[in-house]
Amino acid sequence: MTLIAGSRLRVILIVLCCGLILSATLLLGLSTGARHMSFGTILDAVRSRADDEASLILWDIRLPRVMLAALVGAALAISGGIIQSVTRNPLGDPGLLGINAGAGLAIIMGTGFLGTDIVSSPFWLAAIGAGLAAFTVQALAGIPTPMRLTLAGIAVGAFCFGLTQAIALVDPDRFDLVRNWRAASLAAATVKNVVASLWMFGPGFLLALWIAPRISLIALGDERAASLGVSVNRTRLISLITVMLLAGGSTAASGPIAFIGLAAPHIARRAVRAGEGLTLAVAAFIGAELVILADAMARTAVAPDEIPISVVIAVLGAPFLIFMARRRQPTRQA
Repeated sequence: MTLIAGSRLRVILIVLCCGLILSATLLLGLSTGARHMSFGTILDAVRSRADDEASLILWDIRLPRVMLAALVGAALAISGGIIQSVTRNPLGDPGLLGINAGAGLAIIMGTGFLGTDIVSSPFWLAAIGAGLAAFTVQALAGIPTPMRLTLAGIAVGAFCFGLTQAIALVDPDRFDLVRNWRAASLAAATVKNVVASLWMFGPGFLLALWIAPRISLIALGDERAASLGVSVNRTRLISLITVMLLAGGSTAASGPIAFIGLAAPHIARRAVRAGEGLTLAVAAFIGAELVILADAMARTAVAPDEIPISVVIAVLGAPFLIFMARRRQPTRQA
C-alpha cells in the first residue's frame, strides 16, 4: 500500500514539475518577439483584451503561434516515442515510417495542382497523404515486424520526398507559395489553424493514451506481449494510425520538423524511468517546450526578421543525433 502511494506521489510530482516548466516556457514564448512584452503587459492584455497594440499582438499573433507550437511539439514527441517502442529502434522518429513525407507530398500536390490554400486546407491534405503513406508502409511490410516496418517506411519516405522535390522543380514559381511551409515555420499560425489542427491531434492524443499500456508490452518483445494477451498486429496497426494523425497533423501545421520526435522520448525515458504511459506524457511536455523555445529563438535570432524553425531545431538536434548514434555503436570484441 505504501509502495502504491509513493508511486502515485511520484507521478503527481513529475506531472506538476512538467506543468510548471511548460507554463514558464509558454510565458517566455508569449513575451519574446520583435517587440518584447513584459509579463505585466501580458497579464494586462489577457485581462482587458482591448484594441491596443499589445492585446492585438498577444491574441492575434503570439498566442495562436505558441499554442500551435505546443501542440506540434507534443504530437511529434508522442509519435516518436510510439515509433521507437513499436519498432524497437532507438533512432526512430516520425519520418521513419514515411508519414511526414507522405503528408508533405499531398500538401504540395494539392496546393500546386488543385489550387488549394496552404493556410486554410493543409490538414485534410495531410490526412490523405499521411494515411496513404501509412497504409502503403503497412502493405509493403506485410507481416509488420520492426525491421520490415522500418525498411518499408524508409522506402516510402524516400519516394515521397523525391517526388515532392521533382514536382517543386518543374515549376519553381508555381510552388513558391509553399516555400515557407517547406522550411517549417509557425509564422502563419492563427486561431483558425489551431482549431483545425485539433481534429487530427485530438483523436491522436486519445489513441496514444489508450494504446500506451500495450506499447509497453510490445517493447518487451512480440512473443512476450502475445503471451500476456496483447494482439500484436492490431496494436501495431492502431499505433500506425496514431502516428499518422499526430505526425501528419504536425507536418500540416508547421511543415517538416526533425529531431523532436527523436530527442524528446529519450530525454523523457532518462528523466522518469517509468512505464510507457508516463514516458509519453513527459515526452509530450518536453516536445512542446522544445518547439516553443526553438520558435522563440527563430523569432529573435535575426529580429525583426526570423529564420525557419527547422534550422534552429536542426542546429540544436544534430549534436543529439550524433551522440545517440555513437552511444549505440556496438563495442568491438577483443
